Amino acid sequence: MSDFQFTEEQIERYSRHILLREVGGEGQKRLMKSSAFMVGAGGLGAPALLYLAAAGVGKIGIADGDVVEISNLQRQVIHGTPDIGRSKVLSAEEAILRINPECEVHVFPERLNVRNARRMVQGYDIVLDGSDNFPTRFLVADCCRFEAIPLVSAAVLRFEGQLLTVLPGEGNPCYRCLFPEPPPPGLVPSCQEAGVLGAVVGVMGMLQTVESLKVLLGIGDIMSHHFLLYDALEASFRTVKRISDRACPLCGENPSITELVEYDVTCTTTSSETS
Repeated sequence: MSDFQFTEEQIERYSRHILLREVGGEGQKRLMKSSAFMVGAGGLGAPALLYLAAAGVGKIGIADGDVVEISNLQRQVIHGTPDIGRSKVLSAEEAILRINPECEVHVFPERLNVRNARRMVQGYDIVLDGSDNFPTRFLVADCCRFEAIPLVSAAVLRFEGQLLTVLPGEGNPCYRCLFPEPPPPGLVPSCQEAGVLGAVVGVMGMLQTVESLKVLLGIGDIMSHHFLLYDALEASFRTVKRISDRACPLCGENPSITELVEYDVTCTTTSSETS
């Protein structure tokens, strides 16, 4: 990175990062040469994408097959009223480039499935999951494990949020070490059924971004062995320790999952997230 030179505009744009001892000029250069893939351009993806772009992450991929609806605008702050009916990824791309025109944005107006997931995420330095259903969530987690890509996953329902980071490699618990299988359909209500405070989604999307930037920069303590729980009504954060499960179906001693699994995505009523 030593051959890279900031322009005057870049020095001014990223000056608050450069002033940080833990980031500095070299760290900012690293961000500008890094890439992040966001699954979902909704409630969690909205703040995450905006701040990844503002931080100077050089390449951002976005996958979402939905269009903007008026009910999204209560929490999906990357979109506006004029965007209703537009593809979410195209609306998000436009917002990203307004903030930072130097970002290289790749959009995929489609849902991830077993046929396209690995192709989409290959080559990215980190994946952020903001999907709206459990089948996609497990697909993303499995895909990142097979591709050895760090994953930051968040979920929100009502006034509560969850966050965890999954790093590749032996000794790091995978997603299925904590959640071996998706819950049965209908067990967990969707945000359409139970509701969600829009700002809570923003909190969790921002925490996803902070974790992702720490991973990309190689700084701080990563949530790779803990599970973060946020309760907005109690104004509390707590962490639960995570460990590798030797009986894990994905990364255990005798894994039963050796390829991507296609769970049935019937609707978002199987979700504890919002997109």
